[in-house]
Amino acid sequence: MPYLVDGNNVMGQRVGWHRDKPGARRRLLDDVARFASTMRVSVKVVFDGAPEDHFPDGARYRGVQVFYAARGSDADTRIKAMVDASRERRTLLVVTSDRALADYVQRCGAPVVRAGDFLRRLDEAATAADDAAPRRASEKPSAESLNHWMRYFGVDSEDDE
Repeated sequence: MPYLVDGNNVMGQRVGWHRDKPGARRRLLDDVARFASTMRVSVKVVFDGAPEDHFPDGARYRGVQVFYAARGSDADTRIKAMVDASRERRTLLVVTSDRALADYVQRCGAPVVRAGDFLRRLDEAATAADDAAPRRASEKPSAESLNHWMRYFGVDSEDDE
């Protein structure tokens, strides 16, 4: 299922985000990119405010598509337009804690995930990715596998003694 995320709603779930909005955007995009990769889903994030130099409107960052509110508008309006344009609204998960936007999106047939719930999903995906990475790095080949590859490359197990 693809996700359409109200970026400022999710950023607002973290304490101190407003002190460094560009940094908060980058951290969110990193977290969302890890989530998208781990969960194998597509994600679009819509932010309020002007586009960043490094992430212009419509750009992709590590698989996540980044959008911004139109000048003089807000992210909610952009999200509504994106939901309206979606062919498969029932499979589009919209992430927002804005009640009016959530009501609108649900009337259009798209399910809603609250920003705090999505943030927990991001954290769970990060934990799962972190837990899996060391396990892969520390796995040792079985004796059978090692012997197979040694034979394949013409190395006799007695050669290394």
